[in-house]
Amino acid sequence: MLEIINEKINEQEKIKILQNLQEVCSQCTNCELSKTRSNVVFSDGNPIAKIMLIGEAPGQNEDIRGVPFVGRAGQLLDKFLEEAGILRKKDLYICNTVKCRPPENRIPTQAEKAACKVYLDSQISIVRPLVILLCGMTAVNSMIETKLAISKIRGQWFNGPFDSKMMPIFHPSYLLRNHSNEEGSPRYFMQKDLEKVVQYIKTC
Repeated sequence: MLEIINEKINEQEKIKILQNLQEVCSQCTNCELSKTRSNVVFSDGNPIAKIMLIGEAPGQNEDIRGVPFVGRAGQLLDKFLEEAGILRKKDLYICNTVKCRPPENRIPTQAEKAACKVYLDSQISIVRPLVILLCGMTAVNSMIETKLAISKIRGQWFNGPFDSKMMPIFHPSYLLRNHSNEEGSPRYFMQKDLEKVVQYIKTC
């Protein structure tokens, strides 16, 4: 049975509960996406990390491999993370708002996000990150009520669940289409935002 963990748990318990949750998720048929997926894409990274990154949904590469952010956008994300001093396997726990690939990589529907929300909420309650990075507008809209564009709210802090802080950041697929690293460019802001997160973690 899925539930929200309302108390802090130790590292071994986190890993065990997440493994059980992943097993349940791998058999999920709560929405139509279960009929077209190759693999459930549950998570990657370190379940005891202080930073959680929530993306939109698996793409084709992720659906094939069962791991989030492993395509071109994921490789670019890794580059920005490393330049900011964030190691994917050590400092980050990565998941998506939905765990199955929407056909043709379309944006997941409200019904699909709602069907998958119990898994995302459970992941947050188990990992208990200090910082939650909301990667792209789909992730932002899943956690924050706003009509503002991500360019207006990226890099800002919002109060998150379990005393966490949430920060919207650009999705790496958007950065693939914006190649400039000049001051004021999306890539420039992405790097500054991630550096801001690292500085915040150091003070906690």
